[in-house]
Amino acid sequence: MKENKSGEQSVSHTKQEIEGQPELWQSVFDLIQAQQKEIKAFLDPILNKNGLEIILTGAGSSAFVGEAAQGLVQKNSKRTTRAIATTDLVTHPELFFPKDHPVLLVSFARSGNSPESVETVNLADSFCSEIFHLVITCNKEGELFKYTRANTKTALAILLPEKANDKSLAMTGSFTSMLLSILLVSDLKNLESHKLELQRIMNQGNLLLDSAKAFKEISAKYFERVVFLGSGPMLAIARECHLKLQELTDGQIICKHDSFLGFRHGPRAVTNEQTLLVYLFSPSDHVYKYELDLAKSIAKDPRTIECVSIGRSEDKVLHSCLNIDLNLNSNQQLNIVPATLVGQIMGYYKSLQLGLNPDNPSISGAISRVVQGVKIYEYPEKIEHDS
Repeated sequence: MKENKSGEQSVSHTKQEIEGQPELWQSVFDLIQAQQKEIKAFLDPILNKNGLEIILTGAGSSAFVGEAAQGLVQKNSKRTTRAIATTDLVTHPELFFPKDHPVLLVSFARSGNSPESVETVNLADSFCSEIFHLVITCNKEGELFKYTRANTKTALAILLPEKANDKSLAMTGSFTSMLLSILLVSDLKNLESHKLELQRIMNQGNLLLDSAKAFKEISAKYFERVVFLGSGPMLAIARECHLKLQELTDGQIICKHDSFLGFRHGPRAVTNEQTLLVYLFSPSDHVYKYELDLAKSIAKDPRTIECVSIGRSEDKVLHSCLNIDLNLNSNQQLNIVPATLVGQIMGYYKSLQLGLNPDNPSISGAISRVVQGVKIYEYPEKIEHDS
């Protein structure tokens, strides 16, 4: 992807932001390492509170960061952890915010100005008897970052490097930077041991970027639907990939996502001869057995449904039109970070192939960098609860 070939936009922010991610991940690691004492001093007393619950939140891609990290944060912190989108918390706070035990609300936000993100913080302060905030953001001018500066006893912000604040519509470096940040922060005591894994995911990211020509050739193929499959934490990465390809093609390519096992239970009906399956395979040999069974089943479909296989060595039975072996390590936690590039790269090239501008592919203006048109209404029980 690092060569500017015919048909590519040499000044595309999207292209530069996708390509710059491996280097950005190093900057994120260095930032977390430099702020390790401050983060630890803030989080340790909170994590030691009896009954603490962690809620990971955001809107759109930022919500998918929480979904991808949820299981790993719970495993690392040994605290009940839930990923709940701000778009759910704003409409139904009474269903999700507990009043009888402490809560750490982790907000992911590229701009920190989305109406739902700001209102979620306000509602959490109103509904929860004991609430703390960790904001992971890319914008020092955002409302969420400003909130942490005004509430230093109960809130802390991790401001990511400037290059994480994508200029293009689609979240690329911001997504992977926020995801890497929370994974590192949730396992802060083992930060030094993650240095080797950081180098591994940087290599994996570069391997995907170096496969740009193959991704470009796939994007030139005719397909009207793309389904991304993943397991465990990779399921949310499949969801992010499906959104990335769909929004970069302005909805001309309809995308779906599911787990490998879940796909059997009805969603497989979406496949036809114009469908491309993208397998985001797990580093776990146990999980891979389930995934491979489903992939082999699809390979036997008489309609010859094409597939892309990411992560494992090539299995000839699958007849993959592209296979990229990422040399996965079964002990990896961070492998979900580079896997996100699959949807980004495919979206970028398919956007160009359709004659769109990847930086701003929405011809109608239906989607924008910061969501527009959301009106926040005062929650009817908020005043009563405050009193």
